[in-house]
Amino acid sequence: MPTFTERGPVQYVVVFLTLWALGIVFSKALKVRYQRSTLSVRELVPERADFVLSPATVDTVLKRLEALCDDPDRFVLFHRVQVALSNLRNMGQIGDVEQVLNAQADADEDVIASSHTLLNGILWAVPVLGFIGTVQGLSAAIGRFGSILSGAQELSAIQPALREVTAGLATAFDTTLVALIAAVTIHFLSVGVRKGEEELLDGCRSYCQRHVVGRLRLRPLEDAP
Repeated sequence: MPTFTERGPVQYVVVFLTLWALGIVFSKALKVRYQRSTLSVRELVPERADFVLSPATVDTVLKRLEALCDDPDRFVLFHRVQVALSNLRNMGQIGDVEQVLNAQADADEDVIASSHTLLNGILWAVPVLGFIGTVQGLSAAIGRFGSILSGAQELSAIQPALREVTAGLATAFDTTLVALIAAVTIHFLSVGVRKGEEELLDGCRSYCQRHVVGRLRLRPLEDAP
């Protein structure tokens, strides 16, 4: 690939960053798919109509959680449920549990948002590097053009050299083209992954609302006439 090797060192950096970004995107996509598998778990909270989630029965659910997963911290949903239920005995109202779940949901959103920092940096750097490569190519082509004009005596001698200069200009602009294509590809793939992450978080909220908050019966409700 002579045209690739003639584009200068910037092109190698662009390709390296592009592959790095694609690796991040595909890794995040696999993680989202892995995490979404927890949303189909129905045996975490017993589905019997007579079962209510209360401080007296919370140990049953926590044991079920430990049986389903050795390390709940690896899963967004399981970790969120574990944090809420572990503090259930210290709560007197269902709203307290909802506050814990909402706080954990906000923390999960912050973690996912911060995980895109490196990807956003690469997405910004790739087109900028493409423009830098183009400027370098233009500078080199203009320099060659100046040396040709100063050293040539006849038009017939200038024409072959001008072909090399125009070829250099084409290669210089090609650097920006490759960088922009790479940036657009990374952007659309990252948008798709971010959408999947948002759907995962929404699914976790819905799951906790239905299977945890919706099954709660705390002391104030139990003591009510």
